Amino acid sequence: MPDFQLFDLRVTVERIEGRSVCGLQVGDYFDLTDSCRLRLPPGKHFCIYALSAVLPLLAAKQRELAAGDWLERDSLVACPDPDERLIMRVERLARRTLDSDDLT
Repeated sequence: MPDFQLFDLRVTVERIEGRSVCGLQVGDYFDLTDSCRLRLPPGKHFCIYALSAVLPLLAAKQRELAAGDWLERDSLVACPDPDERLIMRVERLARRTLDSDDLT
């Protein structure tokens, strides 16, 4: 029996304020679905350093948060490369009902 819900997420490159060293462009994205699956559009890539900046926040963004929680209000994350200044937006796509027996 399904017993909890998580949001599917999309992480999109919103802007690049420096120079794109890793080859990402504004509009590039990946989706996090089914609790743990990263999905990239065919033929696309995503920089592991940009991914490392956003990854710690994704588990929290998948969940319903209190209205006053800063992570509920904020959705922008910066890549750690100071020369690139790549800014990503995390958005919720849809709520998914999951069964904890199917997960570890």
